[in-house]
This record gives sequence, C-alpha cells and structure tokens, in this order.
Amino acid sequence: MEARKEEELVEVIHSWSAPRSLSTVLMYSFAQRDDIEVLDEPLYANFLHVTGVGRPYREEVLSKMHISKQRVPGLSDDLIKNGKHFILIRNPLSILPSFDKVVPPSFLELGLGDLVSIYSELCELGKPPAVIDASELQENPEATLRWLCEDLDIPFQPAMLKWQAGPKSVDGIWAPWWYGSAHKSTGFKRARKYPVPFPSSLYDLLEQSSPFYNMLRRHAKGISLLKPQLPRPNLPVPANEKLLVWVGDEIVPRDSAKVSVFDSVVQGGDSVWEGLRVYDGKIFKLEEHLDRLFDSAKALAFNNVPCHEEIKEAIFKTLITNGMFHNVHIRLSLTRGKKVTSGMSLAFNLYGCTLIVLAEWKPPVYDNTKEANNANANDAIMLDKEGYVSETNATNIFVVKRGHVATPHADSCLPGVTRATVMDLVVKENIILEQRRISLSEFHTADEVWTTGTMGELSPVVKIDGRVIGDGKVGPVTQRLQNAYKKPDR
Repeated sequence: MEARKEEELVEVIHSWSAPRSLSTVLMYSFAQRDDIEVLDEPLYANFLHVTGVGRPYREEVLSKMHISKQRVPGLSDDLIKNGKHFILIRNPLSILPSFDKVVPPSFLELGLGDLVSIYSELCELGKPPAVIDASELQENPEATLRWLCEDLDIPFQPAMLKWQAGPKSVDGIWAPWWYGSAHKSTGFKRARKYPVPFPSSLYDLLEQSSPFYNMLRRHAKGISLLKPQLPRPNLPVPANEKLLVWVGDEIVPRDSAKVSVFDSVVQGGDSVWEGLRVYDGKIFKLEEHLDRLFDSAKALAFNNVPCHEEIKEAIFKTLITNGMFHNVHIRLSLTRGKKVTSGMSLAFNLYGCTLIVLAEWKPPVYDNTKEANNANANDAIMLDKEGYVSETNATNIFVVKRGHVATPHADSCLPGVTRATVMDLVVKENIILEQRRISLSEFHTADEVWTTGTMGELSPVVKIDGRVIGDGKVGPVTQRLQNAYKKPDR
C-alpha cells in the first residue's frame, strides 16, 4: 500500500489482520502519510465469494471486486511472495463481543487460523513479518508505529498519529455497517480500563481461537513497549528449548506444558515428585522410585492414582518421543489433580491425579572435576530439631573420618534412593558404615564429605561454612565409591 513517488516505484505493504482489531484506524493512520495510498480490504470480494457468507452489501462488493484481509482459499501465492508484510493481532477476548454487535462471529470469519498460516509461510520464505498487538497501539501508539515503520524500512511520520473524525474517501462499501467507532476516532484511543462482560454464548469460540492468538502473540516484538523487558535467559542446555512434556494424558510442546489453575499443585502446592536419571537407555532404580512415589501419594491420601504401568508408559513414551536415552534427568510429578472449584477441601478433587513427566538433557548438577564444587554454597546443610545434621536442602549427606563412613538416620531426612544405593556400595567395598546422629562440628573436621542425589549422583564437598574439608581435594574414599557407582552392575 506504499507508493514511492520519486522514482515512480510502487512497493506494496500487506497488512494482515483479524476483524475488529483496530485495522481500520491503523489504515487511517497510514493514510495520513504523504507517500502512501491505502486500499481498504482489497481482498474482501474473494472472501465473500469463496466462503459464501451473507452480508447486506455482498452483491455490491462482488460486482466491484473488492476483497478481504484474511487469506482465504483461492488467493495467488504472489501475494505472499511479493511486497512487505505485517500482521496485526488482537485478543479474541476483546474481538468477539465487538464482532457480535454486528454479525454472529465464527472461527472462519475471525481469521486467526489464516493469520498463523500466513506467518508460517512467510517464515518459510525467509521473510518473517512484524507482528504487533492492538493493545500496544492503544497503550503507546507512537512507539509502536515507530517500531513498525523501522521494520518496514520506511520513515515514521508524526502525521500518522492524528486524523479527522468522520467517514473517509478510502472507506470500503461495508463502512456503514462496521466503521461506526472508527469514524468517531481522531487517533488511537486507549483501551477502556475494565472490559465489557464476555457473552457466555461465545465461550467455545474463545477456546478455539485463543491458542492461535497466543501463538502469534509470542512473536509480537513490540509487546510491552512501556514496560522494561527482562532479557530472554539462556538455557543451561540449549537442546532443552524444544522439549516434549507429558502433562495429564498427552505429550505437548514445552511452551504448552501447563496445568490448570484449578489443579491442586496451584491451589495448595499439593503434589509428590521423584527425580529419575537415565543411563545408557535404562532408568536408574525405576521401581524403587515408583514405590516411593506411590508411598508418598498414599500417605497424602491421593485418590484415583494411575497405576505403575500407566506411569511407566508415560515415562517411556516421553523419553522415546524426545529421543532421550542417556544423560537425561526426569522430574516425575503427581499432583492431587484438578478441582471442580477452588478451595482446600479434598472433596473438590473429582478429576483424578495429574501426571507430569518432564525429561531434560541434563548432566549431573555438580561438576565433580572441580576441586571446590560447593565453594559458592551450592547447597545448605539442614539440622534436625535437636541440632544434629539431617541432610542438605536438596540431597543426602555422608561424612568420612579415619576411613569410616557415617550418614544421618533417615528419620529427619528423606530416605533417598541414591543414598540407599551408595550405602550398599560402601558395604560392598568393605568400608565400615554407620547410621547415627552427627554434629555439625564433625562435618567441619571431617576427612571427606559427599552428598548423594539423583541430580548430583555422588558429589564431593570440599568446603563447608568456609572451612576446607580434608586437604581441599576429592578424597580417596569418595573417589573409590564414585568409581564403584559408575560401574554398570552397581
């Protein structure tokens, strides 16, 4: 829709949008420029012809061959391959009540599915379009327009911010039916502070269309221009950006892996979990972990718990779908499930438990090749009610003094599966093992200390509370047990 008059070179800018998304006032904005000629929905006749929808102005539009902002079947690929493009989106929560005042809306007429297709095709052509949200135009029109003009490689013109009220010469034939609010405007008006009540009759359509809006909104680079944005964090393992996660009874992409706000884990942190690790295609101590998971669920009186085989199937399907067979950590969570209404009463839990299988590429959390892997307080020692050491905040803990190994009783600490495995290895290696109360001072004066856990495996500790343990290096007993732990027949 842009004409560069100096060289008589016309360059087309395609504005793609859903109905009732401020597209008309944005058209008025571009019409204020001195280098652009706008055409109001030049594809509308195609939309009316292909879809067959009825409109009071249908025959007049078809006779004059004006067409729609949605890309509908029958359009030439040249529209996508040529010119510049941007996509204007608006939350269907705002679109639908407005649309319903004129004609009953439908998923087809909303066009959000078509917008996703257009975005995908342009990306495949190496021309990802700018995506702007109507809410940004309302909150900060100048910043949003400057950003859009920069993306389109055209200069911003202040004239784009104001226009005269009333009908315009660029209006389409359909303007009397649709443009009442736009004709009253003289610029981009802020959205009302509180929305209008949403009609319950449109709820199903909102559910259908929201995922498409959210998909596009993730690519809206102008989001929250008024608010400082946190930089997108780098993942510890970049490969985990494209995970597939089991939630409930299905596998979904990482960004779609969510639970209901009615789920007990949201309502009251009501959940049990296990950490699993995969080595060479096998899950370490799977049965022991599942037994403990079921014991925890039973202790908390969970109802409608999935059986062992169902959970195993979910785990295996998740691992296979992700192609994960080694150096993988699984956070296996089981919540009490979704409630029929918010509240703490267990009587509200009528949907059954929610199972989550989150598998990630993840090496052991502590780098055991470093001499001081806990020097930056990666873990904290926890004491029991009598002041003796029980565990760390994330792991079980062991101490070595004069060749003997000791660990706290499992009365004030979690009876870890990795803890039990290492205790068995200590006995197999003919090292004396004690379970007893251990004071903090014994850890300060120990020859060696290590922690155990699914994430960290068997991790040496060389400094506690600023005090160097032993000679500050990984001790011989620790190394011996690490080697035994790594053997496949452990």
